[in-house]
Amino acid sequence: MSIIFILCFALLAGLIFTRLMKLLRLPNVTGYLIAGVLIGPHVFKLITAQHLEMLEIITNVALGFIAFSIGTSIKLSLLKKLGKNILVITAMQALLATILVDLVMILIGEPLPFALILGAVATATAPAATLMIVRQYKAKGPVTETLLPVVALDDALGLMVFAISLAIGKVLHVGGSLSFVSAFLVPVCEILLALVIGSALGFILALVSRFFKSRANRLTLIITFTLGGIALAELLNLSSLLLCMMIGTFYGNLFKENEVPLEVLERWTYPLFMLFFVISGAQLNLEVLPTVGIVGFVYIVVRAIGKWGGAYLGAVITKANPNVRKYLGIALFPQAGVAIGMASVVMAQLPEIGQQVTTVVLCATLVYEILGPLLTKIALTKAGEIEKTPKRIKNSATSAQTSAISLGQIPTIDNANIKELAVGEQNEQPQTQNVEQSQQDFDTKTLFEKAQQQIKDNESTQTPSKETVQSENINDATLFEKAQQQIKDNEDSKNLTNK
Repeated sequence: MSIIFILCFALLAGLIFTRLMKLLRLPNVTGYLIAGVLIGPHVFKLITAQHLEMLEIITNVALGFIAFSIGTSIKLSLLKKLGKNILVITAMQALLATILVDLVMILIGEPLPFALILGAVATATAPAATLMIVRQYKAKGPVTETLLPVVALDDALGLMVFAISLAIGKVLHVGGSLSFVSAFLVPVCEILLALVIGSALGFILALVSRFFKSRANRLTLIITFTLGGIALAELLNLSSLLLCMMIGTFYGNLFKENEVPLEVLERWTYPLFMLFFVISGAQLNLEVLPTVGIVGFVYIVVRAIGKWGGAYLGAVITKANPNVRKYLGIALFPQAGVAIGMASVVMAQLPEIGQQVTTVVLCATLVYEILGPLLTKIALTKAGEIEKTPKRIKNSATSAQTSAISLGQIPTIDNANIKELAVGEQNEQPQTQNVEQSQQDFDTKTLFEKAQQQIKDNESTQTPSKETVQSENINDATLFEKAQQQIKDNEDSKNLTNK
């Protein structure tokens, strides 16, 4: 089967499951993963293992753009405002998860190299899943503002911890000597090199973008530099996540006209991210679940405790917003691409340990990526950062008011106009009639408020029929006409009094 046809089929499966997830009120990411599991080589076998190998480039490119998008969300102004909070929370949740997994794995009798490496993998989160949830529901607030930088910095810290733990694990497993250079200096140098190259590319991108004005050209520049960063990372054996994250960070902070290009990029990358999650779901092997046993169960539970507990402690230490204390840790549960990438590195460098690590990570990914996005959505909703009322309903009052005005051919009058009218009338009336005139103005304002409330009540219900809409619009227009008539009567009464 042609690889192009496979891409088409994967996108179609993802789209179909978005409709199903909407009915079940679940995040789209969950639907993409389930779609991938079903069409993958371990269930219905519509996509084979050979196809997945051919689609590896899609995964690498998607991870690069995911890192770039997360980098653009790291604003210097926000870091200055929350800098200490972000650093402390990130360090606490990552290190506590690592330490707890290490200790528990050792206590249940697992080898030290395996425990160290699995503990390092526990630091990784799923920036793609988190970013998709935030984008889908347009979440805004203290938890979201803390979540995105924490997720970005968490993977940077996680990659550093993983590099050091893997170096130590390799020495312990093969029985070689552990040196400061191999265990610490080399991994740190690789991380710093990725950050430096990414910063340079981001600076150049921001500078060059000033000479191109069209959205198409600026989008092309972003794609070019991100793909170049991915290629350089593969060539130099560096972390493409860290490198592309720095490109996005420098671009987002140095180029002030980035809002429109980033909005266009968000639309362009949507199908790419969809493919990434469908492919990730297809890589999940349900047959590994029975072989994981107690190790997989312990890893899933202990990592979740470490993430939530570390985020809570970090928020308490920094005196963060109460919602950040309660809900941030839950939003850090998802784990996918970065963890799977770490497991792939272990498989390549330590095949004996890598097989077990990969099995545990894939099992955990299956659980975290199906339940994790849902838990993230719940956490952000509980924190009040996802609006429960859909945007179309929220804006429907305006449409109804427009329809009523058009139907009744009456002008738009708001509360400010009413207040101005009331003040003008009171200035023209003698002092002895202030109480009576105020009562009339109050009645007029009440009629307008009643008309506006009626519009909101009509539109907050489920989608009505055409006849019902017409009836409701007539009622709305009638209320506005009554209000206008009341104003006219007030003016007539005022004129008679003056005469």
